[in-house]
Amino acid sequence: MLSIVSTPIGNLEDMTLRAIRTLKEVDLIASEDTRHTGRLLKHFEITTPQISFHAHSGQAKLDKIIAALHDNQHVALVSDAGTPGISDPGYLLIRRAIEEGIKVEPIPGPSALLAALVTSGLPMDKFVYLGFLPTKKGRKTLLEGLKDESRTIILYESPHRLQKTLKNLMEYGFQDHQLVIARELTKLHETIYRGLVSELAQTLENQKLKGEMVLVLHKNTKSS
Repeated sequence: MLSIVSTPIGNLEDMTLRAIRTLKEVDLIASEDTRHTGRLLKHFEITTPQISFHAHSGQAKLDKIIAALHDNQHVALVSDAGTPGISDPGYLLIRRAIEEGIKVEPIPGPSALLAALVTSGLPMDKFVYLGFLPTKKGRKTLLEGLKDESRTIILYESPHRLQKTLKNLMEYGFQDHQLVIARELTKLHETIYRGLVSELAQTLENQKLKGEMVLVLHKNTKSS
């Protein structure tokens, strides 16, 4: 069986009891970064062996994990933080396991996109999650196609591309959209920025922010 185990996005107290028990009981943990996960396992006194599985893992590594699952081993999949498979390579293992008839179970828990959405104060009944925007090709086309989107839009962004993204949002028709930027969620320096895109673009213009961020956007119907 393959267990998809969600782990904290910052605060270790967000680790669920079921996640701890599962990681202790499985035969093997497939980790996006074994060193990062190793610190988590040490904190909770978990001694289960790990195998790395990340964006640069080849077919041989995937085959090895699948072989372990076919050998009736219980494998847990974890990412660096949050829920595996969302904007990380874990979905490749999940998809392959399903294709080969292996039981897959979710161990739910922290998720940066959901944490940002529920704290945003923007409409939550309908939303679209886009992960990281294309860095070059297709970026303009994608954004221009979203400016009239009525659902709340959720994006991930890295600190060194935030200024570019804010500039692009201004260029492609999002000036009056409501924007919430959630930075370092659940961590010591958690910060939530709120305002129109035009306001935050000006406020954050010369700031060098650290930590990955979640951007939550919604078309401001009052300005339409």
